[in-house]
Amino acid sequence: MTGPAIVLITTFLASAVEAIEMVTIVLGVGATRGWRSTLVGVGAGFAVLAVVVAALGLALSRVPIGPLRLIVGALLLVFGLQWFRKGVMRVAAHGLAGIRLHPEDEPPEWSGEGFDWLAFVLSFKGVVLEGLEVAFIVVSFGANANQLGAAVIGGVGAVVVIGAIGLVLHGPVSRIPRSLLQLVVGILLTTFGTFWSLEGLGVEWPAADGAILGLLALYLLTAATYITIERRRVLGFNPGT
Repeated sequence: MTGPAIVLITTFLASAVEAIEMVTIVLGVGATRGWRSTLVGVGAGFAVLAVVVAALGLALSRVPIGPLRLIVGALLLVFGLQWFRKGVMRVAAHGLAGIRLHPEDEPPEWSGEGFDWLAFVLSFKGVVLEGLEVAFIVVSFGANANQLGAAVIGGVGAVVVIGAIGLVLHGPVSRIPRSLLQLVVGILLTTFGTFWSLEGLGVEWPAADGAILGLLALYLLTAATYITIERRRVLGFNPGT
């Protein structure tokens, strides 16, 4: 039988990967759209997650998560591509000077009155999906090794530790120029959206979650290419434009 220490460490590391994805989405959405609606979405997501986990318990491992991955992935992909395009245009317009801009010098992404439902939905779905992934990891490792207590400590510990790191990074992230931040968030949402939506359709990615790094590199290269093209057009280097 696998010892509790091994189960705890394994569950912690596996859950940390999912927690990083969760915190990345929350940080990106909060920094670009505003924190009030984003944090309400986070709270609601954890509340729903707690109810689902409490109601299903060990039966959680038999719940199909594919449809949820498809829905959340498609949503992230739609909005991620929109922010990707806006980020490319803004970074191309500002050039390197945009790196020296302060967030208050740029228009906010959300300037409407009332509640930002987009920020709420994105953070809510990110928390629910990644939280369920963590719950599946905990149940799978814990039940198979007959060490559910150690697995729970590892999974919860990973979420708490990564969440604390995200809280520390909240300040520096909020000071990034919005044009650059919007591009970064657009790339991240598009990356996660592509990965989850295709995974929800049954695609088995090579290297599992490691495929996210490959997608991230692809979209970074795509962004750099489009910025270069748009920058040349803005500066009048392209004949006939």
